[in-house]
Amino acid sequence: MNLSDSWTAGQPQIVRVSAAEAVFKSLRSAIEAGELKIGAKLSSETALAAQYGVSRSVVREALRSCTALGLTETQTGKGTFVIANRAAGDLVLGQYSARSLMEARPHIEVPAAQFAAERRTAEQLEEMRGIVELMAEEDDPEIWVGLDAAFHAAIARASGNGVFAQVVNDIRGAMVHQSETINLITGRARQSDLEHRAILAAITRGSNAEAGRAMAVHLSAVDTALGEIMGEMNA
Repeated sequence: MNLSDSWTAGQPQIVRVSAAEAVFKSLRSAIEAGELKIGAKLSSETALAAQYGVSRSVVREALRSCTALGLTETQTGKGTFVIANRAAGDLVLGQYSARSLMEARPHIEVPAAQFAAERRTAEQLEEMRGIVELMAEEDDPEIWVGLDAAFHAAIARASGNGVFAQVVNDIRGAMVHQSETINLITGRARQSDLEHRAILAAITRGSNAEAGRAMAVHLSAVDTALGEIMGEMNA
């Protein structure tokens, strides 16, 4: 091994940061540092997209995560305003808080996965498999979180229980916001892909117990990521 090989081996890995994550971190830093003061109106999505050299969808994703942290508020027809210079004590995910969502989800989605293992049709299994495959190939975080929510909704439908299906459909928007914020801050998308594959494999095998455990493991990991975010927010 030459000296350059030795030096290279000792360097930390470069972590790939998505465009949305980079914009989010820039906006959050500016707000928390007081460069964007409380009451300030942010530039339009179009202007921010031009400023950062990204698409408007990337800016929208970053702004939604700023809102989830309680830093900004978007008023229809008026724009997005800074409302705090420190993250709130809980994430705001549409009409639900992160704590409320995570307290409820295991009681809904674990039994839904168990029933899905027993009741799913071949068509429903193919739908779930297709979603998981698309997620593994998807680099656009906005599309990925939509697929994430679609996977969980598909499991609820496959449970054959209309109550589970309706409840998951009702919280689907909040689940998208939750997934979006977690992925921007903790970068869990690829790990979630592996957890989703484990859930799908158990449902495919028709194993009630394994499907429930796999879903419980996944939701516990999501809860841990949220705990890390909220711990940082309350530090």
